[in-house]
Amino acid sequence: MENSPIEKKYSKWIIILSILIPVAVAFLFVVKLKDLGIDAPTLPFLPPIYATINGITAILLVVAVWAIKNGKIQLHQNLMKTAIGCSLLFLVMYIAYHMTTPSTKFGGDGAIKYAYFFILLTHILLSIAIIPLVLVTYVRALAERFDRHRKIARITFPLWLYVAITGVVVYLMISPYYQY
Repeated sequence: MENSPIEKKYSKWIIILSILIPVAVAFLFVVKLKDLGIDAPTLPFLPPIYATINGITAILLVVAVWAIKNGKIQLHQNLMKTAIGCSLLFLVMYIAYHMTTPSTKFGGDGAIKYAYFFILLTHILLSIAIIPLVLVTYVRALAERFDRHRKIARITFPLWLYVAITGVVVYLMISPYYQY
């Protein structure tokens, strides 16, 4: 099946962003602004805010699926745009936090430690995979290729929902170890 002009127009951007965002985030875990000679204040107040945004994103996704299943197309579109906006806001805050603030180590032991690292690992891997999935799903809707949009949305939705929910879970599990 041939791509529409809109899909072709955005395909390079999807590839660029799908590579650039994870690479930039990984880079920021290694290099802090102070390492570059930039004196920036730490931002220890951000994690509960961006965890809340993840929770809001999860709710938006569930309501958006309900909306489309009930024929509320405009509501679905608005909710999905808001969910994408929340994800972008999360990303900006997450990057700002990790550019300025030392990483927090998980302090739990035993089974909870293994559960935490399993959830964290799956959250990280799927947060990387979800970038192109969300972008392709959105572009297919923009292109009014709704048959193809629905097909990929069936994959994108549960993965994006998992990433949003596990973002909250990871925060709740590590929050006792933050140094404020």
